[in-house]
Amino acid sequence: MKRVRITLRPRGDYAPPIYELLAGGASYLERARIVNWNVSNPPTAFLFRLEGAYERFERVLDESGMVSDSELLPITDRECYCFFEGEVSPAARSLFETFTSGSLMTVPPIECNEDGSTTYTIIGTEAEVQAAVDGVPDAVGVTVEAVGGKRVAPDSVVGRLSPRQRDAVETALELGYFDVPRNATSEDVADELGCATATAAEHLQKAESTVMWSLFES
Repeated sequence: MKRVRITLRPRGDYAPPIYELLAGGASYLERARIVNWNVSNPPTAFLFRLEGAYERFERVLDESGMVSDSELLPITDRECYCFFEGEVSPAARSLFETFTSGSLMTVPPIECNEDGSTTYTIIGTEAEVQAAVDGVPDAVGVTVEAVGGKRVAPDSVVGRLSPRQRDAVETALELGYFDVPRNATSEDVADELGCATATAAEHLQKAESTVMWSLFES
């Protein structure tokens, strides 16, 4: 068995509008993860775990032309499960099917990153994993984040951070942003990353939230 953690960057028909909202397009959602799905037959069904002001997403589901049924299941006032089903494009469906052929399995959750990408782990034979990665369409960028490891799930809380969040945290550590007293600002981090100050601050805030929640999620 081979374990590979990958990041995909779907665009166009591979990324329906509702997905774009879940992957960084809705500022009121702090984190979105796909915890289960069924693409075997239309309509396609997804179960998400959302963090943030998720009540605002209910209106999006109600007004979406692709969603035929949906329900929010609150966990706390800032976290919920979100079920919805509906029609997706053949391109989007084929992207999921690429990683379910043969003995391949996708290990949930799938992290929806704020830059529009998704990060998750697949397991299977070396030949099937390689074929799946090679079979990703040209319109979808793919990056192999890690190969192997002792566990099937992400090995640490670092594995729960998006690639951009990890970059921001690593840069902040190098610059002294987390030192006491603080030796760098979010503006310094932004300059190093080549992004807006607000973007860098958002990456750091979301990373800090993920780390804090991981300490008490039990």
